[in-house]
Amino acid sequence: MTDTTHTPRTGSTPAAAGDPARVAPGSRISPARAWAAMAVLSASLLVLMMDMTILNIALPEMAAELHPTSDQQLWIIDVYSLVLAGLLVSWAAIGDRWGRKRMLMLGYTIFAVSSILVLWADSAEMVIAIRAFLGVGGAMIMPTTLSLIRVVFTDAKKRALALSIWAAVSGIGTAIGPLVGGFLLEHFSWHAAFLINVPLMVIAVVAGIIILPESRVPNPGRWDALSAVLSLVGMTLLVWSIKQFGKQASFASLEGWIALAAAIAVLSWFAVRCVRSDHPLLELRLFRNRPFSAGILAALGSTFSMVAAMLLFAQWLQLVNGATPMEAGIQLIPVAIAGSICSLAAPSLARFFGARSVIAGGLVVSAVGMFMIGLVPGELTLTTVLIALAFVGAGTGSLAIGSAMIMLGSPEEKAGNAGALEETSYELGAVLGVAILGSISALMYRAELAGAAAFRDADAGVAEQARESLGAAVSVAQEHELPQLAHAAGEAFTHSLQATGLAGGVLLVAVGALVFLITPKGTDIAGASH
Repeated sequence: MTDTTHTPRTGSTPAAAGDPARVAPGSRISPARAWAAMAVLSASLLVLMMDMTILNIALPEMAAELHPTSDQQLWIIDVYSLVLAGLLVSWAAIGDRWGRKRMLMLGYTIFAVSSILVLWADSAEMVIAIRAFLGVGGAMIMPTTLSLIRVVFTDAKKRALALSIWAAVSGIGTAIGPLVGGFLLEHFSWHAAFLINVPLMVIAVVAGIIILPESRVPNPGRWDALSAVLSLVGMTLLVWSIKQFGKQASFASLEGWIALAAAIAVLSWFAVRCVRSDHPLLELRLFRNRPFSAGILAALGSTFSMVAAMLLFAQWLQLVNGATPMEAGIQLIPVAIAGSICSLAAPSLARFFGARSVIAGGLVVSAVGMFMIGLVPGELTLTTVLIALAFVGAGTGSLAIGSAMIMLGSPEEKAGNAGALEETSYELGAVLGVAILGSISALMYRAELAGAAAFRDADAGVAEQARESLGAAVSVAQEHELPQLAHAAGEAFTHSLQATGLAGGVLLVAVGALVFLITPKGTDIAGASH
């Protein structure tokens, strides 16, 4: 890898100033319009991030009405991310050719139409189809918001500020989703968790048509249909295989290994085609730029910690500490507050301490939060959990620096590629975090629960259900009036959470050190590296 910014290949150089197909740069629109465009992009991102977490609150009521099987319930959760991961690269490449604004408007429309369809959802299969359709729209929206920010803000300093706002909004959406979901479920049916997207996306379409500039790449080259198929199949198989290992909390899944081997083979074929092509579907040579590579790695590491921590802590708050879904949503607010403050402060901190120190330091701050769970003596308390969550949230401020380094390390005509790669790193970070940390937690939980007297004394069928998960243990203990079993399961989960915190902290420190080593000394997100 080199420190220099990647030079585009022949055929992808910037067009002349008068080329009507040229990307509409931020220098050609007023500052007011640029920030108005940022508001539209941020608002749509907020809706997507809220939608991801609202489902967690709506799922129990949905399951009670539709009675999905365990496999169907897993597909309701997983199909969105599978479709999203598979289509990110292709949609970004199509947006570069067809027009990023058009792609974004289509994504908004698909998201709204998908959400309306829930009115006719009377089966688990219908909900799975709707979630898949939402993934199609989400894959159009997510990378396009980043590529348009890269295009609209040509000044690196303003772009860094815009990306810090983008990162802050992402964190806020993740945290307030459970609050919104809890409110909707208290007053309406589970359908409202989908329908709330409709008016918000309609507003986004109208505002986007009026405010956003069109942007496309001149002379993008021939569309590589085979590479598009390879990216779809390879990424879908990769994410599915990781999820398989995570669900079974074991590497003994034959299906998982077959899917992983197939994913590696297909993605390797995809990578070879991209490297050899004069007009690649995905410009993998962007990884030659060290700040770009470090930003991708930091994005993966931050999402790894955030998603896994939110999932495990949300279970602890509700099933061990006794919080209602609404109360748990309120208790998760420190993540959003800390993440938003640190995201907005990150560019200023980078000017004083250097981008390299801030981006690596953010990962270490998240590690501190994870370590707190495992190292604080005595019983785990709500206060300890909330402080730990605040540290994890604060550490995600490195996402703002990571995004700035990713966009700084990519030429404007490759903004779609950069956005797709960044969003892919988020998706992989999320599934890896849940799979790795979730598996560690599940293994520790089962091992400790198996040694508890209440577990050994329980009926074999009851004990087997309790062994599956904390939620199953609490449910079966209530059904059979076995408070000792619920208490033992809560203790086992708490101890597994503490062990997971230690493992997650070690991994984050390792990623932070690697990011520090990869990032060139003197990297400046305002536009230069030394």
